[in-house]
Amino acid sequence: MLADDFGREVTGVRVSLTDRCNFDCVYCHNEGLGDTRGPMDPQDDEMTADEVVRFLEVAAEFDVDSVKFTGGEPMLRDDLAEIVRRTPDEMEVSMTTNGTFLPGRAEDLVDAGLERVNVSQDALDPDDFAKVTKSGAYEQVIEGVEAALDAGLDPVKLNMVVFEQTAGYVPEMVDHVAENEGLQLQLIEYMPELTGRPEWAVDIERVHGWLEEQADRIERREMHGRRRYWVSADDGSAAAGDADEVAADGDAGMVEIVDPVENKSFCANCHRVRVTHEGYLKGCLNRNDDLRSMGEMTKPEIRETFRETVANRVPYYGEYMVENEDGEWEMNEEYLA
Repeated sequence: MLADDFGREVTGVRVSLTDRCNFDCVYCHNEGLGDTRGPMDPQDDEMTADEVVRFLEVAAEFDVDSVKFTGGEPMLRDDLAEIVRRTPDEMEVSMTTNGTFLPGRAEDLVDAGLERVNVSQDALDPDDFAKVTKSGAYEQVIEGVEAALDAGLDPVKLNMVVFEQTAGYVPEMVDHVAENEGLQLQLIEYMPELTGRPEWAVDIERVHGWLEEQADRIERREMHGRRRYWVSADDGSAAAGDADEVAADGDAGMVEIVDPVENKSFCANCHRVRVTHEGYLKGCLNRNDDLRSMGEMTKPEIRETFRETVANRVPYYGEYMVENEDGEWEMNEEYLA
């Protein structure tokens, strides 16, 4: 297993299969590359299925044990099931999707080897959903979540980006996962350094504080030190004093916050590298000055680029970006050209 100079072993890869998407979410950063989404038709610059699998086979040589397929919208790839099926057996396979194409395809993906899925869902009201995603596909997303559950992808984790337009929807989303078996909620901190519009950012610690008041049980994950909040349904089913027992028995919704912004601990515990749809490796979501081409994507080229990418990884906050005397973040002069 490869590790960078900061002792961070690379155990997972996040592979973008396309930058095409049938949504136009106002907060999208396209895996850190910016809003580069193009036509809906397949593009010549996308890695082929053979190239994706070849990369994964090399990653497996370095004991990488998980892959998450992303986009854009990865289900716009007609060969997605083939890619999943050909992924090395030792890798856990997951996917992030907007869910609109899951009906009719979820079972095939599970049969191919898909084990987990995250579905982007930022609101429970169709009009609110449309404002955020610039899409009228709310019902398709709901059907997609149901299709995933029916196919055995339980739990389905709903991704919700928390910013000015969606912060008010958090309580009902928490209630939603608490009341519906098989659902979990991942609240993702809005990243203005990638998307602009810093005025849209909200204080994520206030969300943490609110959840602490609602939760029956709180645990901390090893990965990034993330806190998980277990919230039981507010339906009167739990008698006073037995909320912990309800949460422990699984009759509660799990809510997790992903809060990387200005978070040195988050960056110090990052164990993942990313692959762009064009076949470039990048060691950090927030950076595009570290992109490395895998050339013609022969296995020797992939191995060399993978080693280089891991060797040059640095924590974004706390190393690439450091705090000055005024408590403001600025680029570390060591990384200035």
